[in-house]
Amino acid sequence: MVFGDSLVDSGNNNYVDTTLKADLPPYGIDSPTGRPTGRFSNGRNFADLISEVLKLPESPSPFLSPQLSGERLLYGANFASGGVGISNDTGIQLGNIIRMPEQIASMERYQTQLAAVVGGEEQARKLVNRALFFISLGTWDLVGNYFSPPFSARAGQSTVADFIDYLISEYAKILRRLVELGARRVLVLGPGQLGCLPVELAIRGRGSNFATDCGSEIQTASLLFNSQLTQITQQLNRELGSDIYVAANRYTIAYNFINNPDAYGFTEASVACCGQGPYNGVGQCTPASNLCSNRDEYVYWDSYHPTERSAEAILEVILTGPPNVISSMNLNTMMAANTET
Repeated sequence: MVFGDSLVDSGNNNYVDTTLKADLPPYGIDSPTGRPTGRFSNGRNFADLISEVLKLPESPSPFLSPQLSGERLLYGANFASGGVGISNDTGIQLGNIIRMPEQIASMERYQTQLAAVVGGEEQARKLVNRALFFISLGTWDLVGNYFSPPFSARAGQSTVADFIDYLISEYAKILRRLVELGARRVLVLGPGQLGCLPVELAIRGRGSNFATDCGSEIQTASLLFNSQLTQITQQLNRELGSDIYVAANRYTIAYNFINNPDAYGFTEASVACCGQGPYNGVGQCTPASNLCSNRDEYVYWDSYHPTERSAEAILEVILTGPPNVISSMNLNTMMAANTET
C-alpha cells in the first residue's frame, strides 16, 4: 500500500486536474515502454523498486486507474499524489491533488473492493495485515509550502521549528490512522537533502564547497524534520508495544551520494538530468528541456526527484542500513517479521 507524494506517485495525478503531472516525454524514457507512466522519474520510482523486492507480480496500480480491479487488487494499491503534504494547505498552487484525507478515504474504499474479490472482510483484513505500507511525506510541506512564497503564509505565521512541530504532530495522526486501517508494517520515508535540490540551487545559488552549496535554511529544516520523524515513529512503536513503524532518514542517506558521488557511481550530484536554467532546476521537465544521456550517473532526474538509479541506491541502504539511517530496524529485518494478527 503506497501513500504520499510525487516520490511514490505511480500515475494518480494523470487522473486529476493539476498542473503537476509526469505525462509527457522524457518522463518514463527508461521504463519498459519508453513512454511516460505518470511517475516523476526516468523509469521506476521507490514504490516500484520496493514492489520488486517484495517479489510482487507488478507494482501496485494507481487507485484512480481503471486497471485496478480483479486480481490486481491483490497486489495492493497506490494512493499517492504528486505535490501533497502533511498539511492540507500544501500544494494549493497545484490544483486538485489528492490530499491525505482523500488518500485515507480511498484506502477504505479499496478494502471494500478487496473484500469482494477475496471472499469477505476477514480475508481482506488478513491480506492488509500482511502488506507493507509505504508512505512518503514532508518534502512538499517544505519545498512547496513553507519555503515557497507567495503560495504560503506559513513562513509569516510561525518559525520553521514550530511548523515542523506541527507537521510531525499531524503526521503522527496519519500514521496512527494507517494502523487503524490494518497496517502492521509501515515504512516511512523522510525528505532528502532539500537544500541540494536543483530547484533550490537555482533559486539560492551556491557557494564554493558542499557545506555552503546546500547550506540554506531549507536544508536545516529537512535535517530537523528527519530527526523528529525518527523520534515520533519510535514513540508510536512504544505506545503500540510493537515495531510497526520504520523511519528511513533520507537526509542522511542522500548526504553521502551528494558529498561523495563518485563512490556510488554518480558523476553529477547537483545538476538535474532533465530541465533548463541553472542546474536544470528551473521549471518542469518537458520535451523541450535539456536531457542528459548518461542518466545512471545523475543523482537528480528533474529539479525535485531522483533518477531511477539514485532511488535504487537509496533503497539499498533502506534494505540493509544501520540504525542511524533506518530506525528501528532495516527493511529486510522488518519484512522477515511475522505480522499476521
